[in-house]
Amino acid sequence: MAENTTEMKATLGLTGLTMNAMALIAPGAFLWLTFIAQAGEGSTAPAMWIGILLALLLCLATAVCYAELAKLYPGTGSSYFFAEQSFLNHDKHWRYARLSKFIVGWASHLYYWIYPGVMVAVTGIFCGYVVGTLWPNAMSASNPGTLFMMVVAVVFTLGVAYIAHRGVTGSTAVNIAINVIQISALVVFAVMAIGYRMNHPPGSVAFQFDSVSGEAYTYEFATTQTTANGQTTDTIVRDANMVPQPKLDAAGQPVPYKISYPTTDDKGAFLTHPSAGSVIGIHNVGWMFVQATVAILILVGFESVTAMGGEAINAKRNVPIAVITSLLVQGAFCYLFEYFAANYFLNSGYTMQSATGSAAPIGDMMIVVGDALFGQGHGRTFMLLEAITVFLALIGTTLSCINTGARVTYAMGKDQEVPEHFGMLHEKNLSPHRAIWALAIISAVIGCISLLVVFGDGAAATLTDSAIAALPHGLWSSVWFATSQARLAALPNTLVMIVLASNFGTFLLYMLSCVICMVAYQGHPNFSALKHLLIPVFGVIANLVCMAFYIIGPFMGYGTKMEPFGALGIAAVWAIYGGIYFTRASRAMGRTTMVASRAGRA
Repeated sequence: MAENTTEMKATLGLTGLTMNAMALIAPGAFLWLTFIAQAGEGSTAPAMWIGILLALLLCLATAVCYAELAKLYPGTGSSYFFAEQSFLNHDKHWRYARLSKFIVGWASHLYYWIYPGVMVAVTGIFCGYVVGTLWPNAMSASNPGTLFMMVVAVVFTLGVAYIAHRGVTGSTAVNIAINVIQISALVVFAVMAIGYRMNHPPGSVAFQFDSVSGEAYTYEFATTQTTANGQTTDTIVRDANMVPQPKLDAAGQPVPYKISYPTTDDKGAFLTHPSAGSVIGIHNVGWMFVQATVAILILVGFESVTAMGGEAINAKRNVPIAVITSLLVQGAFCYLFEYFAANYFLNSGYTMQSATGSAAPIGDMMIVVGDALFGQGHGRTFMLLEAITVFLALIGTTLSCINTGARVTYAMGKDQEVPEHFGMLHEKNLSPHRAIWALAIISAVIGCISLLVVFGDGAAATLTDSAIAALPHGLWSSVWFATSQARLAALPNTLVMIVLASNFGTFLLYMLSCVICMVAYQGHPNFSALKHLLIPVFGVIANLVCMAFYIIGPFMGYGTKMEPFGALGIAAVWAIYGGIYFTRASRAMGRTTMVASRAGRA
């Protein structure tokens, strides 16, 4: 394969840069993806919206730091490049330039190399949900088959990597189209969800969702008592096609389902928000921080455009604007609006507990609001149309992340801080193809690990042994799925654990970037106390507090220990391996940890 080590070609204007950053923040993909992860955080779910707002403030502080650094040092490599230049150009700390850039670059890989794996994993879940909705006898929409999801993740990874391999110009064109489609589609859903809540006051006839048939009905379900393992429960009566049968009144007519908005159930589990004010309320400061540690996943990506400085036209002007604009449009507008709508929609016919037990709660909501607006039976069609836009968003965000991660690896390869072949470009496409394909393989592996136990730990609380036994049996639908609820509950939720590992890398990288901004502007003629001291200090503190909640949260009763401690274990292994690799590589090449001379490097 033809290769060279020439520089990248500047082809991206302000629109292209902004759209690439917006594609990684993708509200279409992450509303579908992260709602289930946030809903699964137990008692903290009421603080979902305010947790996103906290994460947004943290990201805005970090975005300002990235924008200010991009003004000083336009180039390829993002924080890795900024770290080196900031220290080399500092009169006192220049000797630490190599060490600082390696620490930042290595830490960024904990985020950039895991994040695409999360995306391909959720694509597997998404496809499993759609297949289960269309063919419920072959696949459960609520609990898709593990093997099926893994195969989808691998195939999806290879397809997106091929687009990235073709070069950034084609990737940008794809991202522009995807952004327009997904934002339009999700705004439509949000408006419909809010309208559904406003048009269904307590006591009015409404829909309730049935996860087995994947449809919504306007009547109460008939139930019968069954006993299993010594426990008696009410089971919905179904016909041969698994359609729930209506409860009949004295005249033999179906009893209409009347909606309500209960806050909790008899066990204290959160169900719905009684008012709009409850949706945006803090409820509990600890809950807010726990939700923020998950919500950071949906907002990261604004910094990705700083890795494309080498391909940007007028990088000093356009890259900083793209960083801030992408975060404000996607985060401050799209996410806050969409998450408000989804939480406000929750009702007795579809509660937060229903969302916790589903592979795609947003898809379920789309079926309900679609039935309400277009007529019963048409909600599924509406959901499938929206699902197409979500799939496009998944392509866009995975593509943008692979492009960004590969360029950071490429920058480190050029500096020989990772194997030198990663610093080569494809002769025709001028893409860092070796880094792209290496990242694709890593993403596929991480995606499969994420899918091992998607419904473990807290998510297993909504399952029963009888529901697991009723899953379709087959190679694609039931292989590797735990045979009992107790086994699932005893296992960590691998998807949440990998998400938290990626998020920990994000917090670490963002904290270091805020520190780099302070170093870069210390003593600089353009120093601003607000932009180069107060905002970065807030960013460092906010990131540290969120990182601390990985350890503190479980001991305060917020969630379980398995997922955050597992994520910390992954981060620790990566840090130890990084130290060993840095030491051995430096010794092999005869390089010193401290920079010996600034000549020709600053």
